[in-house]
Amino acid sequence: MTIEERTARLTVLIDPRKKALFERLCAEEDATPSQVVRRLLRAYIEERSGKPFAPEPE
Repeated sequence: MTIEERTARLTVLIDPRKKALFERLCAEEDATPSQVVRRLLRAYIEERSGKPFAPEPE
């Protein structure tokens, strides 16, 4: 099992209207909110670290 296959919970408090809009936009691209958040987190990590994200080998 790779690091990417393991999960950890991240709780984020946001405005209910923003959450509803986010969920609707995710559905429009046939993606779950979790998939989109993971994609956003990966992009942020790569932007801030200046290199592609690669999970640690087992």
